[in-house]
Amino acid sequence: MLIIGADYHPGFQQIAYVDTESGELQERRLQHREEAEKFYRDLAAQEMKVRVGMEASGQARWFERLLGELQFELWIGDAAEIRTRRVRKQKTDRQDAQLILKLMLKDDFPRIWVPSWENRDLRQLLWHRHRIVQMRTRVMNQLQAVALNEGVRRKKALWRPAGRIQLESLGLAPWASRRRHDLLELLDRLNPSIAQLTKAVEQEAEKCSEAQRLMTHPGVGPLTALAFVLVIGTAERFRCGKQIASYLGLVPSEDSSGDRRRLGHIWKQGNSLLRFLLVEAAQVTVRSNQEWRSKFFHLAMRRGRKIAKVAMARRLAIRLYWMWRKGWNYEQLTQFGSHAGQPGNPHGVQ
Repeated sequence: MLIIGADYHPGFQQIAYVDTESGELQERRLQHREEAEKFYRDLAAQEMKVRVGMEASGQARWFERLLGELQFELWIGDAAEIRTRRVRKQKTDRQDAQLILKLMLKDDFPRIWVPSWENRDLRQLLWHRHRIVQMRTRVMNQLQAVALNEGVRRKKALWRPAGRIQLESLGLAPWASRRRHDLLELLDRLNPSIAQLTKAVEQEAEKCSEAQRLMTHPGVGPLTALAFVLVIGTAERFRCGKQIASYLGLVPSEDSSGDRRRLGHIWKQGNSLLRFLLVEAAQVTVRSNQEWRSKFFHLAMRRGRKIAKVAMARRLAIRLYWMWRKGWNYEQLTQFGSHAGQPGNPHGVQ
């Protein structure tokens, strides 16, 4: 078998590889894509069994597809964990590739879970919709600014038919009028596109039984439920709700020593889109559920509204995790709770 440690960059990859039969160690620098693709295809033509290890990285989907096509084994590792294994202060691409190879040979390579291609493609749908919604928000904010400069303050009513007529009838200077025209034209193109993408998200959520179950929770719609299922992948990856909150970056950073405990802002690791959706969904839940509303205002009075929003998003993420892991809908969750069957709550019903 040929074992390859690759330090991947968008333009090239530095590799260190060893043949387990002969023990020969070699190093190369492969430019993307032609030189790298030729190297790996030549190995496939020689019918060699190959295992490639690399850090989790962006801009590498073509490389993963290539190795999958050639039926080579690909190990993707946690970049932070690999960094902690580095002993020397000196860092070069060659040393990084050698370190990855060394960890693979020692069977100490920190592999991570990698989603399927179908999962990744559905994530592109969610990200595409999210980015277009952000574009629409920026366009609408600019149009609101145009209206405010002319003394028109209608807030959300500006997007109703009467508000649109008033906005178009404002007497503006030539370039301001051109700006208004282009922004309205762009807004008219974005709205149908967002509607189509939203419908596609709803259709994909209907096909997913886990997403349908999560949607029974107040405040959780198709977008949040589908994103949660795609990002988490499988509930069995995590042992408890605390790991879910940590994975999504909804726990505070900590710098504690001895008797001193210092907590900071949330560390914002993990999927930023799902974290954003959970915060938005939690606010909807707060408005629709009296228990959540009481908890939110209690936290807001003690710690402030921003921290309270994040705390409710963390609570929602943990609830969705237990609903998924137990196979419960919202009614069953409220009846039994997430700690049913554990000591002190043997039957789940008080």
